[in-house]
Amino acid sequence: MRTLLIFALLFTLPAFAGEGDLHLKDGPGKQLVEANCSMCHSLDYIQMNSPFLDRKGWEASVNKMIKAMGAPVAETDIQKIVDYLASQYGK
Repeated sequence: MRTLLIFALLFTLPAFAGEGDLHLKDGPGKQLVEANCSMCHSLDYIQMNSPFLDRKGWEASVNKMIKAMGAPVAETDIQKIVDYLASQYGK
């Protein structure tokens, strides 16, 4: 019962944090980023990291999410995701 309560809280807390109002910038690849990245974490991480990451930084971050964290991103989507992040949120 306790575990169920913890999972319920984890999935409802983002709604209380106002993340439902977060909108990423429009551009090619936006839907891929929304679909893939939000499976594991809030999309506000993208905006929080944007002042620090250039293309190489976003490439490294996406590859870390896939290789170290096990994010199930299709091989064909990786470059499109990096392109979107670098063009819309790169420094």
